[in-house]
Order: sequence, then C-alpha cells, then structure tokens
Amino acid sequence: MALRDNPFSELRLPLLLSAAAALVIALVVGVTMLLSDRRETLQTQAYGVTRRMGDRVVAPVSSWISAPSRWGQAGSGAISQYFFAVSENRRLRAELKAAQSWRTNAIALQDTNDRYRALLGLKVNPPIDMVSGLAVADSRGPFANSRLINVGSEARVEVGNPVMNENGLVGRVVGVAEGVSRVLLLTDVASRTPVLVDRTNSRAILIGDGGPNPRLDYLRGQDPVKENDPILTSGDGGVLPRGIPIGRAVKGLDGRWRVVLAADSGSIDYVRVLLFKDFRQLANTPRLDEPPPPPPPTTPAVAAAPVASPPTAAPASPTTTSSPSLPAALKPAAVVRPTTPKPAAPKPPTVKPAVNPRPAAVAATAAPAADEGDIPH
Repeated sequence: MALRDNPFSELRLPLLLSAAAALVIALVVGVTMLLSDRRETLQTQAYGVTRRMGDRVVAPVSSWISAPSRWGQAGSGAISQYFFAVSENRRLRAELKAAQSWRTNAIALQDTNDRYRALLGLKVNPPIDMVSGLAVADSRGPFANSRLINVGSEARVEVGNPVMNENGLVGRVVGVAEGVSRVLLLTDVASRTPVLVDRTNSRAILIGDGGPNPRLDYLRGQDPVKENDPILTSGDGGVLPRGIPIGRAVKGLDGRWRVVLAADSGSIDYVRVLLFKDFRQLANTPRLDEPPPPPPPTTPAVAAAPVASPPTAAPASPTTTSSPSLPAALKPAAVVRPTTPKPAAPKPPTVKPAVNPRPAAVAATAAPAADEGDIPH
C-alpha cells in the first residue's frame, strides 16, 4: 500500500531510462561536434567520405524531385516570353511605322532646307533685290515652255524680271498678276537671251527652239567657242545682269553649237526672281540729273588777249618775233601776215589788206608823175 500511495513510484524507472538516453545522446553529439572541428583530419577521411556518399545519393533524388518544378517554370517562362515577344513586336512595329513617317518628313524638310539655303546663297554683281517663289504649274508643248510661280505683283515682280534657281538662269517673267507670274523658259521658241562665252568673251544670242538644248547664234570671230565652255549672260541691252550662269556649250547633232542648261540639272520648283528692270535702276539718278559744271575760268582770259593785241601790234615786231621760229623758206612778209591774225579777232585781217594797198597805189601813181615831170626837163 505504501508503494501505491506514491504516484511517481511507477514512473521512476522510465524517467531514469530517459535521462540515461539523453545523457548518452548528449555525449555522442558532443563527441561528434568535437570531431567535426578537426577538419584537417576527419573531413578528409571518415566524415568527408560519408558526406560524399550522402551527396551522391541525395543529388539524383533531389534532381528527380525538382524536375517537374523546373519543367513548369520553363514552360511558364516560354509562354510568358512568347506573349512578351508578341507585344514587343507589335510595339516595335508601331514605332518603326511612326519613325518611317518621321523619316520621310525629315528628308523632305532637309531637302527643302537645302534648296532654300542654296537659293539664299545666290549672289549677283551688282547686288539686286530678290524674292523667292515656287513653281505651281508647268505648261509644255512642242514649242512653248513656261511655268507659273506663286509670286506676283504684290511682291513687286514685273515683266522682264530674270528668274533663277540654285543652278543658273531659268528664264524671265512675261506675265504678272496678283499672286502669280508666268515665266518664259530659255527653251521656248520666243526666248532670246544675249550671252557670252566665258573663255573668249565672245558674244552670242541664245535662241530657244523648243528642245532641251537651245542653240547659240550670231557667234563671231575665229574659234569663239569650244566644247564645255561656260556660257554666261552678257548684260548687253540692259535686259539681264551680267555673269549669271546659263550652262556649258556642246556640239549638237546638226553641227550647231548648243547649250546644256545648268538649271536643268535639278528640278525647277523653288526659284528666285531678280527685281531687275534695267541698269538705270542701279544708277544714282539724282547725280545723273544734276546740271553740268560751269566752264573753267580760263576761257574769258584767252578771249580778252586777242582783242587787246591788234592796237599794240606793230608791223616790224611780228617779223622779228616770228622769223627765228620759221624756216628760211617761210621768211617772206607774205607768210608773216597770216600768222598775225591767228590770235587776233576777225577784224585785223580786214584792216591790214585795206591799209597795205594804199601805199602801193600812191607809190604807183607818184612814180609816173615824177617821170612825166622829169621828161620836159
């Protein structure tokens, strides 16, 4: 009854066994931990072999276990990449389409900018005001070639104004209205342009005949032009400024000299109109309209000298002054008389012939009287 009265008496043996087992386990763990610190010996020997064997067994098992998860991740990644690639492709296609439209606009703007820069860089001598325009219509036929440009009388454009592009002369204005002008091209049959050959300075007339290369007529001189000679405007007649490039000379199939127009090397769309009528607009008109200056003051003194010379001149003094300067054949008195009237007025020559005959007549009448008086004696 005493043992039954104590409830823990039956648990004593299990508790002792449990405590002993825990002690043994603690000792084993402690020994194992002590042995694990000795890496230089145990890891390379017993523990290392055991660990490698465990790794060999665990590696394939873990690979088999993780294979489905890897396959799932790969499949989900492929699916997500596919949908991402599709969306990315759509986005890139939209960007490329927008970029292509921007590229087209950029190229057009760059071309326009380059054309404007070339037009603004045109220089003529002497400097002349210009206005820019755009060819909006083209009228072509077997003989007629003209263009319509979008500038007119509001821009001070007048009939006869030269028209150029960035390469050379295009033609001249033949009609003007509000906001539009008609340009007669150099190839039109009605076009006549005075030109010169830059190498020889020979003049000619550039005549349009409806073809792409107008001909050079009225060339003068020996060998005035050669192949590829530059042709410029001559400025003759005051219709066009001098020195505007037109093209280069070539020999046509018909044997005539023709001109390959420089303006045809590019499209004739953007042009510059020279506000030039004739060379009078370049001159200083007020200075040209000024009255001429008065005559120099020396002319009255020269006129007074001959008037004073006749009364003071003596018949003997001119002979003495003029005789040293005259040759021996011109020393007679008959030669002296014409020399004296040169500086004098018209009166001295009329007076001297009237004075000289009188002594001669008196001498002629006195000589017979003396002879007659001497005869009776």
